[in-house]
Amino acid sequence: MGLNKKTVDDINVKGLRVLCRCDFNVPLKDGKITDENRLVAALPTIKKLIADGGKVILCSHLGKVKTEEDKKTKTLAPVAVRLSELLGQEVKFAADPEVVGPNAKAAVEAMKDGDVILLENTRFRPEETKNGEAFSKDLASICDVFVNDAFGTAHRAHCSNVGVAGLVDTAVVGYLMQKEIDFLGNAVNTPERPFVAILGGAKVADKLNVISNLLEKCDTLIIGGGMAFTFLKAKGYEVGNSLVDDTKIDYCKEMMDKAEKLGKKLLLPIDTTIADGFPNPIDAEIAVEVVASDAIPADKEGLDIGTKTAELYADAVKSAKTVVWNGPMGVFENPILAKGTIAVAKSLAETDATTIIGGGDSAAAVNQLGFGDKMTHISTGGGASLEFLEGKELPGVAAANDK
Repeated sequence: MGLNKKTVDDINVKGLRVLCRCDFNVPLKDGKITDENRLVAALPTIKKLIADGGKVILCSHLGKVKTEEDKKTKTLAPVAVRLSELLGQEVKFAADPEVVGPNAKAAVEAMKDGDVILLENTRFRPEETKNGEAFSKDLASICDVFVNDAFGTAHRAHCSNVGVAGLVDTAVVGYLMQKEIDFLGNAVNTPERPFVAILGGAKVADKLNVISNLLEKCDTLIIGGGMAFTFLKAKGYEVGNSLVDDTKIDYCKEMMDKAEKLGKKLLLPIDTTIADGFPNPIDAEIAVEVVASDAIPADKEGLDIGTKTAELYADAVKSAKTVVWNGPMGVFENPILAKGTIAVAKSLAETDATTIIGGGDSAAAVNQLGFGDKMTHISTGGGASLEFLEGKELPGVAAANDK
């Protein structure tokens, strides 16, 4: 994948109309934004475009839009209000149900250099998720330059990140996208060694290609979370009522063989935190014990890595120069079953290595546990970061001009 892309620093947009695709997919409750991290993260690119004297037209999706009812609750109007406050200047909201409509066109027409407007939720247009040409053309008709700063949707080919990029002469990436490419892309393709990859989460199926690709790239691959039990079963261990994907046992055997052939370390849990069953509700008090991974009773369920495993995994991180982590080690939403995830997060916080957290649950865990500022890079995209780790080309990255 060509990862050397033109960025906002390679162009000057003075006097030009710039369509900037951001990730304003923020959680809303009763029309109020409950977490504005994504808005704050977008500010450096937006400020750079304003400082250049561009006419800045912002766009983003918000949630999934399936019904007319969704259009009432998933409007970006509150985002315009909050962005105005964060930027200290008016962000004019173009309230067109068709996104590029009379309000947007009039607002763009009236723009002065350094002005900012925000378009309505791009998914109000059914073509958006199908990369339909009509909507891409509408977006291209109101801009001279396209800037993509939304990594969270980089793995999807939609109108507002890929379609429009092909219809303008200049398409570049913003600062957030550049950071993701630098860390995730380069960590996997040209890592400083030793390179340790840690994979957790519930399902092997979600990470098939990631496991295979990372085994070729890393020096040590650590497996935790629910997916570890399919590997343990593949080793011939009794795993009780633990989560297992029986259709993936042969795959796990293949991966263990692959690791051996390539001379890579593949670490699996040596002990496991078990209970009678999954906590209900998820954060309920629960009685647990720690047993060796080859001694899980038939009527028990493994719900986190054990204490010895946590030490083993922390040790493996100590000597690393690059660490990528995707997926928790256990049911981290429960304080009793979060110990494995906390131990791994702590070991990453204490190392001098470049530490990269691959979005989704791992990012949530690291932030909730207060280790966020100790990581080199926390990816903003769950699905997109996984596809990077699979070695796939991301359409949203590929669409930008090469340097």
